[in-house]
Amino acid sequence: QVQLQESGGASVQAGGSVRLSCSISGNTYITYAVGWFRKSDDAEVREGVAVIDSYGGTTYADAIKGRFTISLDTAKNIVHLQMDSLKPEDTAMYYCALDFKAHSLHGDFSYGDADPEEWAPLFGYWGQGTQVTVSS
Repeated sequence: QVQLQESGGASVQAGGSVRLSCSISGNTYITYAVGWFRKSDDAEVREGVAVIDSYGGTTYADAIKGRFTISLDTAKNIVHLQMDSLKPEDTAMYYCALDFKAHSLHGDFSYGDADPEEWAPLFGYWGQGTQVTVSS
């Protein structure tokens, strides 16, 4: 059974940095993608932040491009999200999730061409989330 566990959430001031980690267990899929999502209190859906596939290909939402970096440690089955130059609007619960069908690798979906709010339905396994709060 696939399980994902986020860690690293924190409260920081604007301009600061946070590094989130997503530990994945039970993943036997050869090709897959892992995404980071976030949901703020006033949002209705989880919006995509960044995605990395099993070959290391990455896609970022425009809202965080240039400030966040996603990386995959295949040996440890951990996906990191390095968040720099944080803004108050980055405050949210952050989730990691697994797309075990690897839609982007099979040409079924292009994260870069879609609204980040459309990414979530492609991911079948989710973690419980970790809170990031950015104060001004």
